[in-house]
Amino acid sequence: MQGRDPLSQTDSTPSADTPRLASRPDSALMEIFLGPNGLRAGWRLLVFLGIVCFLFFAVGLVMYFANLASGNRAISLSMLTPAGLGLSEATIFLVVCVAALVMARIEHRSFSEYGLPLSKAFDPDFWRGTLWGFLSISGTLLVIFLFRGFRITGLAIHGTTILSATAAWSGTFLIVGWAEEFAFRGYPLFTLTTGIGFWPAAFVVSALFGLAHAGNGGETVFGLFSVMVFSLLFCLFLQRTGDLWLAVGFHAGWDWGQTFFYGVPDSGIPPYHSLLSSAFHGSKWLTGGTVGPEASVITSITLAIVAILFARAYPENRCRTVPARSPEAFADAAG
Repeated sequence: MQGRDPLSQTDSTPSADTPRLASRPDSALMEIFLGPNGLRAGWRLLVFLGIVCFLFFAVGLVMYFANLASGNRAISLSMLTPAGLGLSEATIFLVVCVAALVMARIEHRSFSEYGLPLSKAFDPDFWRGTLWGFLSISGTLLVIFLFRGFRITGLAIHGTTILSATAAWSGTFLIVGWAEEFAFRGYPLFTLTTGIGFWPAAFVVSALFGLAHAGNGGETVFGLFSVMVFSLLFCLFLQRTGDLWLAVGFHAGWDWGQTFFYGVPDSGIPPYHSLLSSAFHGSKWLTGGTVGPEASVITSITLAIVAILFARAYPENRCRTVPARSPEAFADAAG
């Protein structure tokens, strides 16, 4: 039986007089923009990024004129604080969510398809991820301690400040987990996957995740490599669980343990109101140098061990396969 040409056939049998779609003058132009999944992934991602840039520009204008009206000046980031970090990450999360909602309307999809289904919010995978994240940073620092590169010097805060700081940092790192996971491994990873496949898309997104951290003043080359390893691990979490909630939990648990509980630097920036005071001494490959433990060789080894154990515990690929949409179906929907 002769195969059907999806660009020239319809559900009904065409007559001999029916012109083929491939012969239309605009067919070549249509193929540039339309593929098996409708509008090609690259164009959809560009539209998404355009919306994000527009929204950030609008937010920036509002903040600029608000600062002018109040007489405030820009303050350089010398310490990580719950208010400063939480506000910036919340802005990122809201902007990316609005852009994803717009794209969901354009693509006739559910927002939950992009990785954060509300029905699974704070499910057991989230809490497992939170525990694993905290245990992973704890194990990393324990190994560095055993090699005489890390020590805890005492409590950094006391009294009721412990309670308020615990609550503030917990809320902040939950927002950080939402923002960074959805901004990189939400709509962008979902869309690139429809165009080039999951793991090629995961490497692209991880490279971009590393570049996004390059602007941190205390970062190093190995620190950026470690950031990319984190991203690939989070992509594995997404592939095996089908959503981002475990990755959000791990991200929040690691950062909470690193910044608040142990009080170690993050990208070279010391934390404000951490629970413990800590000190590093020794080679940069062991301690991470000015970056903190994220740039330690031990961190990459820890993440590799986590990936192996997780892959054995979650052997099934639950990442949703996007059903193909023919170009003519997309054109009919658009028209």
